[in-house]
Amino acid sequence: MEVILKEDVANLGFKGDLVTVKDGYGRNYLIPQKLAVLATESAKKMLAEDMKQRAHKLERIKNEAQELADKLQDFTLSVGAKASTTGKIFGSVGPIQIADAFEKAGFTVDRKTIVLKEPVKELGSYKVTLKLHKEITVEIAFDVIAE
Repeated sequence: MEVILKEDVANLGFKGDLVTVKDGYGRNYLIPQKLAVLATESAKKMLAEDMKQRAHKLERIKNEAQELADKLQDFTLSVGAKASTTGKIFGSVGPIQIADAFEKAGFTVDRKTIVLKEPVKELGSYKVTLKLHKEITVEIAFDVIAE
């Protein structure tokens, strides 16, 4: 079944992409959740027209994402967390805490763009991937320090 995505869907595609999915996934999840529409001929024509109109806007968004990636390339972030004397963190550091640390540093980063490979449960240095645009990703080093 071919569908046109109305929203970004993790591990499937981005808004406006034409993707092929299994019938059950499309009918029972994507379409009822309003994440996609069935790819009929008229929907494909509407998608082509929308893409023409959005091309300029998408280029501007991509340029802004590239500028942010260039600024963050050699940036090291410090994230404070409550920890025990042995270096274990009470809880874990996740995308929300990392996004807050970016905001304190003067950068606007959406928490949905932050991808952690594993949960951070100890003090130390880690790497996080930011998916700023579908073509632009940047890897940032961050240190977890005790508060």
